[in-house]
Amino acid sequence: MPDNLLFQIALTMVPNIGPVQAKILLEHFGDPENIFKASKKELENLEGIGSIKAASIKAFTDFTGAENEIEFIEKYKIETLFINDKKYPQRLLNCYDSPTLLYYRGNADLNTSRIINIIGTRNHTDYGRQITEQLVNELQNQQVLIVSGLAYGIDAVAHKSAIQNNLTTVGVLAHGLDTIYPSQHTGLAKQMLLNGGLLTEFRKETKPDKHNFPRRNRIVAGMADATIVIETASKGGSMITAELANGYNRDVFAFPGKITDSKSAGCNYLIKNNKAVLLEDSQQLIETLGWSVKKAKRREQKELFISLTSDEQILVDILKQKETIHIDEIYLKSGLTSSTVAASMLNLEFQNVLASMPGKMYKLL
Repeated sequence: MPDNLLFQIALTMVPNIGPVQAKILLEHFGDPENIFKASKKELENLEGIGSIKAASIKAFTDFTGAENEIEFIEKYKIETLFINDKKYPQRLLNCYDSPTLLYYRGNADLNTSRIINIIGTRNHTDYGRQITEQLVNELQNQQVLIVSGLAYGIDAVAHKSAIQNNLTTVGVLAHGLDTIYPSQHTGLAKQMLLNGGLLTEFRKETKPDKHNFPRRNRIVAGMADATIVIETASKGGSMITAELANGYNRDVFAFPGKITDSKSAGCNYLIKNNKAVLLEDSQQLIETLGWSVKKAKRREQKELFISLTSDEQILVDILKQKETIHIDEIYLKSGLTSSTVAASMLNLEFQNVLASMPGKMYKLL
């Protein structure tokens, strides 16, 4: 249990301080405890904080509530993932409103190399169910993590299909880990804990209120490489998730449906407006995401014949850390300006040192 967990939780409890403000504060103060120790003047002088938010921090006294949360965490062996933890879902760091603190139960690697989310209507047709089951079945050899929202309909079909095909699956919740909503999915949730997990940014006793679902959806969208929309009406949670994924520069795919079918209206809209790629089968998905490309054996001699600049060497060292890496993470880790990164990456690509992948991902050749 982290020593500063009390202040990590407390930071998420301060009124008027959301994930964006928390990032500003943490970037300046480094540790959440230092935020609460800072003077009001020091807080309100920070751009993006101001006097009202500074006053909220200084007025916060509910550390007992944070202590109660820690008791619950310890009792049920819940893992906490603070925004600067290594096990925190790193893809979320590319999202401007990434959660400050996550609560997690499970055994899935939230930073595995292949993560997709599968979403859709709560009232699916047989067509939607069949497509979902077939897609997941055909992905069983891809070692992919399937993420969804544990809701009725397509979400549940995706989770169940993942379990049946021995794929890890994680449900992102719109409430605390002290309950399961809908309650009919309690058994499914228990199965998911054996090969996957449950993830949320909400503390215990948080009810699944309407306004929590869009917040849940941004995690579903942000922690995956791609969003797969199976069936959805023109409005609803799936459309919100797809729009969020687009905003986070993630790949979005949608299965088309009949123009007369209201439950495919959302998918057809996304495809028509170039917000989603029309998806027909799993092989198309695998190829588009670059999963079918066999990892070439790296020739160590290559470095003997290529002279790298200091900036290019920094980028190569970062690329060596993962099989594929998002451009935003490269910016973050390199500390270089965006123009320097762009120029260096282009030069490395010309020299066949790296390759660009769909979704602004890069890998070494």
